[in-house]
Amino acid sequence: MLIHRLSQQSTRRRIPAASQTVKELDAYHILEAQRRNRPVSPHLSVYKAQISWYLSGLNRITGSILSGGFYVFGAAYLCAPLFGWHLDSASMAAAFGSLPVAAKVLLKFGIAMPFTFHSYNGVRHLMWDTGRGLTNKEVVRTGWTVVGLSVVSSGILAMM
Repeated sequence: MLIHRLSQQSTRRRIPAASQTVKELDAYHILEAQRRNRPVSPHLSVYKAQISWYLSGLNRITGSILSGGFYVFGAAYLCAPLFGWHLDSASMAAAFGSLPVAAKVLLKFGIAMPFTFHSYNGVRHLMWDTGRGLTNKEVVRTGWTVVGLSVVSSGILAMM
């Protein structure tokens, strides 16, 4: 009896759908207008930014920089004789030696930072693979530790 009453109530409240024929181009424009009103990447505005976000992105970026740099330099080194470029060790050492001290330190820091960060963050990920350091507090602590170690060790390497 209750089910019969509920089904009668639901049929009484139904509103017939209004429909009209729309040309294909108009339908496309309607769809386009609806898509413009949708939010773009709502996850970026919903969640509070955390250090793990930034370090995850930075780890990917430094990995791409390192691998891309190796590929570009390797290809340039192989093509150097064809184009008359001097990428041998003596020429590179002479070019680096002629730079001002500040430029040398900045260049060495710029090269050392991706190496050190990616290396320390890789050790952090290996630690996670063993099941250690997975609480939120430890993730934040190890994240800031990686940042600090990366900056300090890059600075030390740049001063050498």
